[in-house]
Amino acid sequence: MISIFHFIKDFPFPDLNENNLPWEIINRLEDILDKKSKNLHDDYIITGSCAIHKTAVVEQNVVFKGRVIVEADAFIGANAYVRGPVYIGKQVKIGPGSEVKQSIICSETAVAHFNYIGNSIIGSRVNFEAGSICANHYNERKDKEISVLFNAEVIKTGTHKFGSLVGDDSKIGANAVLSPGTILSGNSIVKRLELVEQIQ
Repeated sequence: MISIFHFIKDFPFPDLNENNLPWEIINRLEDILDKKSKNLHDDYIITGSCAIHKTAVVEQNVVFKGRVIVEADAFIGANAYVRGPVYIGKQVKIGPGSEVKQSIICSETAVAHFNYIGNSIIGSRVNFEAGSICANHYNERKDKEISVLFNAEVIKTGTHKFGSLVGDDSKIGANAVLSPGTILSGNSIVKRLELVEQIQ
């Protein structure tokens, strides 16, 4: 069983239980954020389906699309593209020109400039150097269903869109690529230019 709480200590949705697999959480993220948004207080500026904490900093030309929640003291750099449903935790930094799609990024994580994170769950205090990618789709394969490798067991997800689960305190080097279905435990290190492909 892949329990999200074994990878991320302070997961921001504690009402989810150990039976909620990462790709199931991502596929349900719209509903999860919709429920959370109904309990937000006056410290958020709410525009349509986007809720941004008043202490968050959003630079020029950032595009928000769909359901998005941005927590306190977060920073989103110029020209970033946030394609909901997306949850950005406290003190998260999203660098200029980065794109985040249908993902959860937990507190104090830093995503440098020109990164792509798709359909992923990223733990706390993770650092992505510039140009790194969480890929979410096997464009080159005839069979596009994504499988993950966990404890030497191959698990089929039943979905064509899932990126990575990255545990707390991990470091992802510049221009590294995490292939669809990557599972990284806490404190993992991915070298610069490294391709992580757990299943061939």
